[in-house]
Amino acid sequence: MSHKITTNWKGNMLFDSDNPSGHHVLMDTDVEGKAREGLSPKALMLSSLAGCTGLDVVSILDKMKIDNYDLKMEVEGLLTDEHPKYYHTVILDYHFTGKDLNQEKINRAVQLSIDKYCGVMEMFRRFAEVKTNVHFHNK
Repeated sequence: MSHKITTNWKGNMLFDSDNPSGHHVLMDTDVEGKAREGLSPKALMLSSLAGCTGLDVVSILDKMKIDNYDLKMEVEGLLTDEHPKYYHTVILDYHFTGKDLNQEKINRAVQLSIDKYCGVMEMFRRFAEVKTNVHFHNK
């Protein structure tokens, strides 16, 4: 299996990239005096990590018949000082909010994503230390 995307330059520092699903994302970077129209490519990698593990966790919890929660993920990437700058450390915090959360099953779902299912996380592990934390918040 492979994925193929096409990315087109739209002028200035703006690029439009498609996805095998047919959806598009705009990417750009900070330019003095110009408004941002898209996402930073490096930050988009962090969003991809959150999306990948989030899809896993929600799917696993659905199979466990757990549905009384809200999920928010915060991802922080620490960049190297020298070029080419890349994330040397990534911290991923899962925040679950709800009443009477089943912490054992939630922890199990997160761990399955981290250890077995999330391909984006495995890719990150090839170049960065990935730290994960699970937080529970009662409503």
